Amino acid sequence: MSDDTGDKKPADMKPGDFPEVTPGTEPDATDTAYENRLPADPEQLEPEVVGVRQGMFGVRGTGDTSGYGGLVRPVAMPGGTVRPYGGWFDDVADTLEAACAQGGLPNAVEKVVVHRGEVTFFIRRHDLLEVVRLLRDDAALRFEFCSGVSGVHYPDDAGRELHAVYHLLSMTHNRRIRLEVTCPDADPHIPSVVAVYPTNDWHERETYDFFGIVFDGHPALTRIEMPDDWPGHPQRKDYPLGGIPVEYKGATIPPPDTRRSYS
Repeated sequence: MSDDTGDKKPADMKPGDFPEVTPGTEPDATDTAYENRLPADPEQLEPEVVGVRQGMFGVRGTGDTSGYGGLVRPVAMPGGTVRPYGGWFDDVADTLEAACAQGGLPNAVEKVVVHRGEVTFFIRRHDLLEVVRLLRDDAALRFEFCSGVSGVHYPDDAGRELHAVYHLLSMTHNRRIRLEVTCPDADPHIPSVVAVYPTNDWHERETYDFFGIVFDGHPALTRIEMPDDWPGHPQRKDYPLGGIPVEYKGATIPPPDTRRSYS
């Protein structure tokens, strides 16, 4: 607001009474938010661009009523982070690297990504079960709790289309890390970690249900949300957005490209 507004009330003010502001240049509440007060991220390698996304929901033609039909942006996977990572991240990485080497798993960690104050370890899927045992049992690590696994589908990430993301907590050291494991559409198998983290039982079932990742060794890998005979996995990017018969009602949801366009 300009200095010469005097005692004007907001209702009496005109557009000219407000100064011109360039969006993004004025301080606001987000500048003091916790995540914006974290130390600067370490140096990272170039991101891996795996595709280009057009529109908001992947709809083509005039049926897209979202208003985002002209949106075009790359789909990029983060590049690895260059050491030092900063703080206790280096301690965890060093300890895990040494434990893996001692356990005969020298290449278990594919890359480490540090971003916005969080650390993610990309783990080879065949080494996952051994790695989580080390993370749980090593006295210097002690990640006793896994709060779950989530699925992500990147159709253009050739050979690594399906990602499983695990969130681990060390109550002993008050630390949190993330693990990420990939597998291809053609072979959607990842070892189950239920034997190490029993809390993952239903989380793995949900990820299997919605993304089709098969967790080998799970005690009872069945659907948890959808009916047993439901075709496909609803949260994959290649799953239709509409036209799926609604269970128990006999109705259908028309696909977005056949809906009325309001533009």
